[in-house]
Amino acid sequence: MTTSKVEICGVNTAELPVLTNDEMRELFRRYQAGDRSAREALVRGNLRLVLSVLQRFNNRGEPVDDLFQVGCIGLMKAIDNFDLGQNVRFSTYAVPMIVGEIRRYLRDNNPIRVSRSLRDLAYRALQVRDALTHRLSREPTVGEIAAELSLPRAEVVYALDAIQEPVSLFEPIYEDGGDPIYVMDQISDEKNEDEGWLESMAIGEALAKLGERERTILSLRFFAGKTQMEVAEEIGISQAQVSRLEKAALLQMRRLM
Repeated sequence: MTTSKVEICGVNTAELPVLTNDEMRELFRRYQAGDRSAREALVRGNLRLVLSVLQRFNNRGEPVDDLFQVGCIGLMKAIDNFDLGQNVRFSTYAVPMIVGEIRRYLRDNNPIRVSRSLRDLAYRALQVRDALTHRLSREPTVGEIAAELSLPRAEVVYALDAIQEPVSLFEPIYEDGGDPIYVMDQISDEKNEDEGWLESMAIGEALAKLGERERTILSLRFFAGKTQMEVAEEIGISQAQVSRLEKAALLQMRRLM
């Protein structure tokens, strides 16, 4: 999915207006006084905000047009509920509501089934979160949501976790212009602490032909079961460098074998 296309849902994103803070406040005053055209101007003037939020949901396999429409629903809810009296920028208030609307859409289309009671609790927690966001003009903590529901914090966390959409192990989480770092690169493998797959394949000879730093990285990653972040901290280089060196070392070993 990409948000770089010019036409989304028939909207030419290259021609979207950008409102100043003073223009926004004036439009809100007009809208809250009953001017419906001001609402339309507020929606159109903040569509770029929806586009910026969509970038958080890349690689989810959902059509960008669908997510854009769902994000616009969140934007309209934020416009309808925004309180000019609160000392907070509209974008600060609107982004959590747009994100929440898109996450609800993704959860409702999630192929993983969750029990009705757990889903109901999660949706109640989300409703409370939205209400607290409006009241506090910030994202509430899980503890505040649990207190509002008169439930243990752990129960609310479990319910919210149960309706999170699954994430692919191959979803990139960082890229600095070189090889991307994937979710799987952040996960350690405990069974490798006893015997690594490198050992079981008897490739000590190939390991010996690598440089000292490459041998250290592979040893920590596949014998000690450490994550790339842990390896990077231990040997004093960046995680991106660990990723590149690890891939190059494995490729070299395959050639040697």
